[in-house]
Order: sequence, then C-alpha cells, then structure tokens
Amino acid sequence: MLKMAGVSYSYHKNRPIITNLDLEIEAGKITTIAGPNGCGKSTVLKLASRMLIPQTGEIILGDKNLSHMSKRAVAREVSILFQNSQIPDMTALRAVMAARYPYQSSFSGYTKEEKEISECAMELTGCKEFGRKNMAELSGGERQRVFLAMIYNQDTPLILLDEPTTYLDIHVTYEIMELIGSLNKNQKKTIVMVLHDLNLALQYSDSLILMNHGSIFNIHTPGDNCILESIKALFGVEVRNFRDNHNSFYCFAQSADNDIGI
Repeated sequence: MLKMAGVSYSYHKNRPIITNLDLEIEAGKITTIAGPNGCGKSTVLKLASRMLIPQTGEIILGDKNLSHMSKRAVAREVSILFQNSQIPDMTALRAVMAARYPYQSSFSGYTKEEKEISECAMELTGCKEFGRKNMAELSGGERQRVFLAMIYNQDTPLILLDEPTTYLDIHVTYEIMELIGSLNKNQKKTIVMVLHDLNLALQYSDSLILMNHGSIFNIHTPGDNCILESIKALFGVEVRNFRDNHNSFYCFAQSADNDIGI
C-alpha cells in the first residue's frame, strides 16, 4: 500500500527529524504510530501525504512514486486529518461537500448528486443533524465528526489521522475511535494514526509502530508477547494486560527503575 525506503527529512539544517526510515504500511489495516514527543510521528504523516517531500529516499504509494504524482492525484489516494485542523468559516455540510474537490473540474459547482453523497457521509459519521450550523459553533466532538465526514467524502483508500481524539472527553473519544474502526472494517479503508494514548493504540490497532529519534524503535501487533517490554523500554513505564471474556485492558504505571513518564 505505502512504502518508505531510506527516507530522511530535516526542518533545519544539521537537525534531522527523520533519518533513513524504512517503513511499509499494509493495505486494509489500522496502523498506529506512537513514540515520545518530537520523535517524528507527525512528520511521517506529512511525508506520506506529500505535504513534505523527502530529502533522501523515496515513498511509493501503490506502484507510483509519491513525489512524481500531482497534488490532485494524491488527493484521490490519500486524505489526512491534522491534530489542529483549521476550522473553515462555513456550514458543516458545505465543509463536507468541499472534500469532493479532487473529483471536480476547476469550473464545476456542486451537483445534486454530490450533495446527496455528502449528506450520506454526514449520516454515517453522525453529524447530519448539525449540517446547517457553522463549523465555529460546533463542540470539539461534533467538529471531529464533521472532519471524519470530510475524510469519508474524499473517498481515498488511505486515511492519515494525526491525534484524532485530542481534547475530547472519554465518551466522545471512544465514539470517534469506533467511527474510525468502522471506516476500516465496513469501508475497507487503510488507516494510519498517530496516537499518544497507548491504551487506544493497543485496543484499536492491527499494528503498532514505535518510533524514537526519527527511526523505527520496534513494530508489533497488539497480541505480541514482547510488546509490553518494548513500551517499557521506550517510555519507561510498566504495562499490565488484564483480560475478560471479550476485551483486553491495559494499565500503565511508572517503572520502578526509571523516572521517565509518558
């Protein structure tokens, strides 16, 4: 689906943020990237969306070099939701309809069919009822639903999400994570997320990529026996896994032999 080979990137000369990164994202799965602040997680998403061009190495999307694709072509393949997405000054419905731009010509307006498709996207993400409200009037959870409706409406096989639950309360956080899971399971979308919340990462991911200092620290599936040791080594926290008949629950506590916390 997506492959990075020997990718490096630096925002400032002599201060690389990503160094010789090799990474493969499997199609149809939910992959979560986690790691300490400043380790390069969000930069990986920006590189994968062609917002940034790697200074070394290459990124292959399907069978195409991402750097050689036009912005419109990339927008038909990759959609991205940032941690602090700009709030557009328009109604929620208008914002969702605007996500259809990769498929429109420069001079075409919105058709009746596109409006119906957009309303369907809002219904699926639970935000149709406030479609006529301005985005600035919405709560954080409502706004995040609209952003997910925009992602759904852009209809790309690859979805990138940078901290999709930031600033949301616990109830809304799990609602948003269930919506993300639905996009993967029901709509067959490949999803790559950056998350700080390791509990969410372990519950909702098919694969967990741990990063440190711009490189891959380790890659696990949540069921790996050694994943808890990797988390302890990277973050300096002990992790305990508790199970009932249906679910796994993770408890994190500061390691006795390390003063570092998450």
